Amino acid sequence: MNKNIELLAPAGDLEKLKYALIYGADAVYIGGQIFGLRASARNFSFEDMKKGVEFAHKRGKKIYVTLNIIPHNEDLKELPAYLKKLSEINVDAVILSDPGTLMYVKEYAPSLEIHLSTQANNTNYMSANFWYKQGVKRVVVARELSFEEIKEIKENISKDMELEGFIHGAMCISYSGRCLLSNYMSSRDANRGQCAHPCRWNYYLVEEKRPGELIPVTEDEKGTYFFNSKDLCMIKYIPELVNSGLSSLKIEGRMKSIYYVANTVRVYRRVIDDYNRSPEDFAFNPEWIEELSKASHREFTTGFYLNKPTEDDQLYSSSSYIREYDFIGVVLDYDKERGMALVEQRNRIFKGDYIEVIGPDYKGFEFQIERMLNDKDEDIDVAPHPQQKVKIYMDRPVEKYYILRRKREEN
Repeated sequence: MNKNIELLAPAGDLEKLKYALIYGADAVYIGGQIFGLRASARNFSFEDMKKGVEFAHKRGKKIYVTLNIIPHNEDLKELPAYLKKLSEINVDAVILSDPGTLMYVKEYAPSLEIHLSTQANNTNYMSANFWYKQGVKRVVVARELSFEEIKEIKENISKDMELEGFIHGAMCISYSGRCLLSNYMSSRDANRGQCAHPCRWNYYLVEEKRPGELIPVTEDEKGTYFFNSKDLCMIKYIPELVNSGLSSLKIEGRMKSIYYVANTVRVYRRVIDDYNRSPEDFAFNPEWIEELSKASHREFTTGFYLNKPTEDDQLYSSSSYIREYDFIGVVLDYDKERGMALVEQRNRIFKGDYIEVIGPDYKGFEFQIERMLNDKDEDIDVAPHPQQKVKIYMDRPVEKYYILRRKREEN
């Protein structure tokens, strides 16, 4: 059993990085403003990256930076200077998929640890051994692998080489994420960070002799989303993951909210720790799935870990997320004498709302907002302004980084 298994979280900006680490991630992967596969995320300036590294290292945690685009010639021009800066900032590793990028790292930032992205579609131990000889410390295995295949790779590579695998989040329909649909359909290169997510679109057939006549692929009048995968969720299989040969368990979602990141991390942190504390007494609790479902998600699948996905692992009627809860605020401070939390609003907050409060500790609590004040200590009934700061009376103490959420009313 690997008691030191790493829980690796996504962060699209500095705020998400802090929440991921506070809520229990051992490491965070981020993107700079170039060379990453999430060009539409806010991503990190060098200044924010430096702050993030300092924040992590003070807590004994790590920061990995993505360099995993499949670069064209013009993409390489800025890479040497960028790598030197990453080395100066003291990030813990870079994640790449391209041999040319690897050569540049070894030349311009030889002190940086190198991780091989899932974009390199590593599916066997001979390939892993090849990359190890090139200086790669960790391989992010292809998502198309089963537990048995991962175990066999681990048994046939160097003992000091690590394996990392995705365990939660959106699944790409293309092999190891190498998609051309976006290029053809929207002129946005998915392999250079500009994916338009055409796998989530609704499709119809057009017969050659009947141009313009749209034919549903199934008998469902809504059409079909036949490229549209369910989201990966491996919370039921923590024992298998801890004993799989993986060194790092990775959550997808650099485009997701701080609430999604924090909530997902806290659940996996709780379950991993419970299993490591007492493997012989460990039993799955359905509450864990329920808690993960309180952040936006699609229906869940186990991907390729147990066997090849079937038609049951696809979604055919909608690509929309399920959102049962609204993320409405974050705690900035708490006045113990007054029993009052200073909250930064992230969605409208109303007097009378029934609220759930969660923190890094797994268990949260519920309460009804009976009184709310604005920044002038005036009573208000609603906080409608984005990131408005309000004071809310709570009879239980909270801390900075706690999160407020509200169950959506059923239509």
